[in-house]
Formats: sequence, C-alpha cells, structure tokens
Amino acid sequence: MKKRTSALQIIVFTLTTVAFTACSEEGPSPDSRMPQEEAVIPSVEAIQARFGSLPLVERFSGNVKAENQVALYPEISGVIAEVFVQNGEYVEKGDRLVRLNTQVLEKQLQQAKAGLKINQAQLKQAKANLARVQAEYNRIKQLEDKELTSQVEVEQAEAELLSAEADVELSEAQVEQAESQVAQQEEQLSKAVIKAPISGNIGRRNAEIGMQVSTNTQLFLIGDLSRLKIEIVLTENMLNRINVGQSARILVDDSNGGETVLNAEVSRISPFLNEVTRSTVAEIDVDNRNGLLRPGMFVPVDVLFGESQQATLIPTSALYTDPTTGQEGVFIARSLSSEIQPVTDSSESNGSRAMTEPLPVEFVPIDVLAEGRMELGVNGVENGQWVVTVGQDLLSEGREQARIRTMTWERIYELQQLQREDLLREIMKDREEGPNNVTL
Repeated sequence: MKKRTSALQIIVFTLTTVAFTACSEEGPSPDSRMPQEEAVIPSVEAIQARFGSLPLVERFSGNVKAENQVALYPEISGVIAEVFVQNGEYVEKGDRLVRLNTQVLEKQLQQAKAGLKINQAQLKQAKANLARVQAEYNRIKQLEDKELTSQVEVEQAEAELLSAEADVELSEAQVEQAESQVAQQEEQLSKAVIKAPISGNIGRRNAEIGMQVSTNTQLFLIGDLSRLKIEIVLTENMLNRINVGQSARILVDDSNGGETVLNAEVSRISPFLNEVTRSTVAEIDVDNRNGLLRPGMFVPVDVLFGESQQATLIPTSALYTDPTTGQEGVFIARSLSSEIQPVTDSSESNGSRAMTEPLPVEFVPIDVLAEGRMELGVNGVENGQWVVTVGQDLLSEGREQARIRTMTWERIYELQQLQREDLLREIMKDREEGPNNVTL
C-alpha cells in the first residue's frame, strides 16, 4: 500500500518541538523519580470515525483550453503600420486589431482601375465599329436583293461583321478581366486591416509597428475565456467506467493560497482511440466567469464514477505509517467518551477548547478499502471510535497516553485544505494562548 500524506502530517515533525516545549511549561513532574521524557504528555487532536460510503474517484491532469480559441494570421504579407489592441483586452467580432502598410496595395489598385478604364474605352470603340460594320453589311444585303452588288462584296461585308463582333467580345472579356483585377486588389487592400473573427480576449500578441509579417506569422491568440473546456486523456480501460454526464471536480489554486473546487460534468468523449497509445480525449465544459482558469493551465480533475462499499470512514490525515515496520494504521483513544462535544472552531474560548486529562492511546493496524479526496474507507476501526488526526509522530515514540482535543469533521476538512504556512500560524496561535491548548 502506498504511503499517503497530508498537509498536517508534512509539517508535524517541524512542530514537534513546539508541543514538547508547551508541555514542559506546565512544570516538573510531581514524581521526581520518573524520567523527564516519560513525564511529557503530548497533545493531539482526534475525531470520531463514522460509517458510510465514499465516492469512487479517478484523478486526471486536465489541459485547459478556450471553448472557442483562434490563432490569428495575416492573409497577406506586409509591414505592420498600426496595432490597435494589447494582451488581455476584450474585443468584439469585427473589431480592428492590426493595419498593414497599404502604399503598394493602393498603387496596385490604381493601376488596376486605370487598366479597367482603358478596356472600357476599347469596348466602346469596338461597339462603335461593330455598329458601323453592321450598317454597311445591311446596306450591301439590300443591294444584293436588287442584284446591284457582287458576291465578293457581300462576303467581304460578312467577314468584317464577324471581325467586329469578335472585337466586341474580346473587349468585353478584357473589361471583365480588368474588373476582376480591380476587385482582387480591393480585396487585398481590405485584408490589410486585420479584424477579430470572434469575440474574446487577446493573448500571445506578436505584432509590433514596423514588423514584417507573412501568412505564416501568428499575430494573436483570441479566445472566449468565459467558457472554457478541460481535456483529459482516457485510457482504454477507463472507458468502461468514465461516461458522459458524470460529475467532475476541477481543483484550482486561488489567490489566498488555498484550493477552490469547480463543479462540472464530463461533456464529451471522443469514440476514436489513438492506435498507438490506445487512449482518447474527454472534454469538460467549465463556466469561467470567476476567472480562476486560464487557457494552457494544467489542473487536477477528479471524475466521480460511483460509490464504494459501506465502510468505516476516517480522515486521510488520521492514517499513519510506522517508519520502522512500514505498517499502516491509526492511533485510537478507546476510553474517550463518545458523548463529548467536539470543537467546531479554533476561535472558541479557552475553556471550551481545553484538552482532556491524559488518556490511553494505542496503535491499531488497518486495511484501506477505498480512498476519497479527504476520507478513507477502512477495516480495523469501529464506527464512533476516536482516532488521532494530528500529532501521531509524538505517539509513535512509545508513548501510551495523550491529552486530546476533539474536533468535528468540518474542522478537519478545513485543516486538511490549509497550506503549510496557514497551518503553522494556527499552531503558533494556540501556542501563544496557553500551553494546555497546544496541538499539532
């Protein structure tokens, strides 16, 4: 069984000296014949075990992405003339972001428009010539009907008519080509102003005035940060128990040094597995209006896929591994009454927070049946027994008695989420309030 640790157990060795100092301030042992180390009674905290089931949880490392995230590249090459946005700014779809230098494009457009005018003029000439040739052809046809012209003149008139018609068609095609060139140059000119394709926040800005860019230059990353998705990788075996709609908890470090839990659901699972890794990707949609998440972050994600069997539950901080034998177990205070009222808040008065008289404690081996985020389902502890959650290192040295402060499950949850610095402040606060209130 792997060794488990908690924030409380991690610093308990550092704080051992505090507890012994506090206990020694009570004065020398009344029995001067006892060795000094046997006279020291450590102070610990304990909680009542309870009966229930744990949610079955699979933990993943999630990759945070914007729900609609776009990398923006210019459609034409050029030199940046203006940049209208900065990193972090919110833009609406269609807002201007960058303008490229347009001098060359404007000249090319002028040339295209001039070419169009020339072709339009040539078309007018071709149409006028066609009208003249058509009139001449009509006149000759009338003379032919009266047998006043030769067949050669008729054929020559027909050939000139066909040539004039071809000239008109050619001129019309040249005008269409010139119009297309003008439209193309206008479109190129419009691409010099790069606009936001979606609404969202600007990031990864790579655009500066005077910078030469091409169609391979990424200028910005734009994404809607109010709606994010978290991708997790599922192995082939996980697909048997992870399904769309199951609850997911995203664990995010907040600005206070603590941990915030965002609740969501598994939104989608790709049905196609990678042929090499035999894995696929599941997506979890997250409402990010509080702004705790950022695209590119890696966050722990717990997916709940059922419940364990009923068992006795203890906090994870109660589990202790004997460093000499490697055996896992808990310290139990069997003689502690189950009717005692636990402490609910560390700010309670000294009277209500007083330790018990020295009580016997013993180490009991256990088997862990199921693991939750803050609780363990175990065999070897009975429902209602008091188990030590803080201070086990002091008891591991062969001491069989301890002064005990009882705690509620809510208070233990709170302590297990504390960072090391927060926990140290809590203990030093107890240390200053009085020796009888020192705990680890």
